[in-house]
Amino acid sequence: MRHVDFSPLYRSTVGFDRLFTMLDSLAQPEQAQTYPPYNIERTGENTYRITMAVAGFDETELSIEAHAHVLSVKGEKAEEPAESGEFLYRGIAKRAFERRFQLADHVEVTAASLKNGLLHIDLLRNIPEAMKPRKIAIAAEPVEAPKAIEAQVING
Repeated sequence: MRHVDFSPLYRSTVGFDRLFTMLDSLAQPEQAQTYPPYNIERTGENTYRITMAVAGFDETELSIEAHAHVLSVKGEKAEEPAESGEFLYRGIAKRAFERRFQLADHVEVTAASLKNGLLHIDLLRNIPEAMKPRKIAIAAEPVEAPKAIEAQVING
């Protein structure tokens, strides 16, 4: 895979460093991180939902944090008391994880819920009124009667 050098663009642009950093990070693989699996879906014009399969975790073992355009989801299993039995095969992982999602400007987390081993995180893109496109009405010039030039004659 090719690597793109954005340094010439840094010299000629102002305020786009976050965009270039994000493009750089997309080009680098995430060390093949596949756990836990997740879906991202668009549920409306300005609403989204991230669904993560976190079977075996409960609400106290998960944390969600949104900070500076990054949504972080962490899971860490609490230590279980020693069991009397011995595992012959352990296929259910007790591994900790951290998954990060880049959020666009004006995207905020509105809710999170855990049901049947699926963590649902609802997002809303809330664009401020000042940044929304607005329609500008075009006023037609009122048609006026042609102006006549008035002259005053002075008799002298």
